[in-house]
Amino acid sequence: MSIKVGDFAPDFELADTKNKLRKLSEFKGNKVVLAFFPGAFTGVCTKEMCTFRDSMSAFNNTNAKVIGISVDTPFTLSKFASENNLQFDLLSDHAKKTIEKYGIVHKGFVNIPYFDVAKRSVYVLDRDGKVTYAWVSEVPTVEPDYGQIKAELEKIK
Repeated sequence: MSIKVGDFAPDFELADTKNKLRKLSEFKGNKVVLAFFPGAFTGVCTKEMCTFRDSMSAFNNTNAKVIGISVDTPFTLSKFASENNLQFDLLSDHAKKTIEKYGIVHKGFVNIPYFDVAKRSVYVLDRDGKVTYAWVSEVPTVEPDYGQIKAELEKIK
């Protein structure tokens, strides 16, 4: 079962691109956009993360932190961030515990048995960590509505 609007986002501890462990709870007090994506260096995921990059000024105007999360290794995510000039945190859920906790496991991605990744998902969290917007796609090629995400962020005081 995936996380719904009104739920508190479950905390997690994941490695960033510098292999530093980061907890969701350290972002408390900020508006947060959790953007789960299937995999670095894939067409739609690259486009999505670059759209978040290009939207950062709009999101920064709402004082929001964007956090991208995939099952890729920290090393892969570091290269992905560098090649795409991504200036927000990318976290590695290589053990797949967080996507399980959030109920967003895409099993058998691209028809490869046991190749499980995150469903493309976006959660907007208020300053207390409560989910105010939840979007989960069953179709990996579908991108989120970035305008709707920004509008949701603007509603949060």
